[in-house]
Amino acid sequence: MALHPYDLYDVRSLLSEEEQAVQDTVARFTDERVLPIIGDAFDQGRFPKELVAEIAELGLLGSTLPEQYGGGGLNSVSYGLICQELERGDSGIRSFVSVQSSLCMYPIFAYGTDEQRMRWLPDMAAGKVIGCFGLTEPHGGSDPANMKTHARKDGDDWVLNGAKMWITNGNLADIAIVWAQTDDGIQGFVVEKGITGFAAQEIKHKMSLRASVTSSLFFDNVRVPEANRLPNVKGLKGPLGCLTQARYGITWGPIGAAIACLDEALNYSKERILFDRPLAANQAAQLRLADMARRITSAQLLSLQLGRLKDAGKMAPTQVSLAKWNNCRMAIDIARDCRDLLGGAGITTEHAAIRHALNLESVITYEGTETVHQLVVGRELTGINAF
Repeated sequence: MALHPYDLYDVRSLLSEEEQAVQDTVARFTDERVLPIIGDAFDQGRFPKELVAEIAELGLLGSTLPEQYGGGGLNSVSYGLICQELERGDSGIRSFVSVQSSLCMYPIFAYGTDEQRMRWLPDMAAGKVIGCFGLTEPHGGSDPANMKTHARKDGDDWVLNGAKMWITNGNLADIAIVWAQTDDGIQGFVVEKGITGFAAQEIKHKMSLRASVTSSLFFDNVRVPEANRLPNVKGLKGPLGCLTQARYGITWGPIGAAIACLDEALNYSKERILFDRPLAANQAAQLRLADMARRITSAQLLSLQLGRLKDAGKMAPTQVSLAKWNNCRMAIDIARDCRDLLGGAGITTEHAAIRHALNLESVITYEGTETVHQLVVGRELTGINAF
């Protein structure tokens, strides 16, 4: 029996029927709704907002949260498969879902009150309220402890001042989960769109994640009511806990991007005739395609085991760092190599490889650069913090 070219170890057979059904549903959505429009959206620098209602209707927003809050009650492996299939379409689509689910809905669920959960989560699951996550600052980058945004208590309100940078969904968002220094440590606040002193400015001239909204956020004496403070966490463990959730999904997403690139390069190499034979008949081409399949297989097994550990309550942040490092590096290398196999055709967005390669420049950078995750693993091995 012939092996599936993008699943050489039959990883799919390790999935439950429900997990397979989730993957198939999102794969159909990507094939039928995302792929026909995403090349043009990337060219235009436009996030396809028309897909949000369908994404919500499929239950992809907050999919792992309890049903009482509008979530789908799915396990972590199912969420990973959602990310994989969405990023097979485009990193921008997966980023939208990751931010909404892991960086915005999760902190309200994990760190908020039940009143806050009921106030926001059902509408967020339905796509009626869009969120963004404000942690990174213009000067801070990989050092979130170097946070300048601050909030001070003033009566029953908090007064927020500062700025955030590289914020996915910023100009789409109805609410922002903003992390700020206070006299009692770093705390999270839900800042609502339209409040006086709060502004979002979209970042233009991007060559990556063009089918995604990226913004700067500005806070000038923004008054946030006490009811909008997330009371159940203080310190960096709050935002870092959110990042662990999102990074988990990111370990799966690039697998989808890599599969899309390999699929394109494999089909092209069989059809492209050079020197009287298909490109795929050359040993050099076969070696490169085989190496891509090897690396995709390794990444699939890595993320699946990570998901099983997460569902068992045994996942450690270092394990997430290892998988994000490995899988993002795998995907960006494959995207670049596929672009090369396509020759001159590979530089146009009529083909997927260059779009995925450009997007993955962001994915390998955000939520912990490759170097940051390497150092997390190094610290685990040596017991020495080299940051």
